[in-house]
Amino acid sequence: MEDQGKLKGALIHATAGAISGGVSRTVTSPLDVIKIRFQVQLEPTSQWAFRRRNANGTSKYTGMLQATKDIFREEGLRGFWRGNVPALLMVMPYTAIQFSVLHKLKTLVSGSSNSEDHINLSPYLSFVSGGLAGCAATFGSYPFDLLRTILASQGEPKVYPNMRTAFLAILETRGIRGLYAGLTPTLIEIVPYAGLHFGTYDTFKRWTMAWNHYQSYTRRTDDPLTGFQLFVCGLAAGTCAKTVCHPLDVVKKRFQIEGLQRDARYGAGVKHHTYRNMYHALKQILQAEGWAGLYKGITPSVVKAAPASAVTFVAYEFSSKWLQSLLI
Repeated sequence: MEDQGKLKGALIHATAGAISGGVSRTVTSPLDVIKIRFQVQLEPTSQWAFRRRNANGTSKYTGMLQATKDIFREEGLRGFWRGNVPALLMVMPYTAIQFSVLHKLKTLVSGSSNSEDHINLSPYLSFVSGGLAGCAATFGSYPFDLLRTILASQGEPKVYPNMRTAFLAILETRGIRGLYAGLTPTLIEIVPYAGLHFGTYDTFKRWTMAWNHYQSYTRRTDDPLTGFQLFVCGLAAGTCAKTVCHPLDVVKKRFQIEGLQRDARYGAGVKHHTYRNMYHALKQILQAEGWAGLYKGITPSVVKAAPASAVTFVAYEFSSKWLQSLLI
């Protein structure tokens, strides 16, 4: 019976994680596409930066509103969901693995499988658990992340008409290792990102519970938070994590699109072997594009990450409770 209970618990957290990831990813796909277009653009991403560097020519994308208009005019509404299928294939197993591993780690540390007891873990343990869960999820879903990036960044005319074509072309030109291009900076990014993400989320939940207790002495501090409060906690956690870790995400995207031949109007492409390793990539971007280059796409990234984080946590909390009512 105990083993059966553990199996049901693992199924609940995996399924709730997959649901939350799928909902969040679909809702925020347009912002993700805009973010990726900025990150893979070698030219400045604002008119101010362009004039400051005295560059010749023009940049394809120079602001969120301008990018939104251009993508809609050139690619239609579907352009904002380009790469969404591989993104869903990536994010649903990613969040399923992440939340399952996270719950298991917190259970081991706290000695209890009750999610309510996990909120009392120290921020340090929440950070470490989140980082390890992020690493496990990244290994299990990375090729889909790479395919999503390539399909979302290619523009028009399409280099690859669908995910299958992109997959086979990468295997042919870059081999199996090509499906894991950018994995090192991704893993280096995911530890602080996932750690901050879950660590700050748990911290904000504790603060909110304390506030609820302060507001009403009749409520216990472990009472469930409202949906709006969970949304705000997720919003704050996503903003903090993404702001700190964004430069590593830019480096990852550059590795992922290495060698992709896009139409000339999208600017210079990243040639094969442009970056030898993560340190070299950071150095090259700093030299060629300045500090602004490491924060390309930060506005749509934060605008996307904050609600995506909020939707993910809220969907997970409600999905897990719904599944528990069905299975337990």
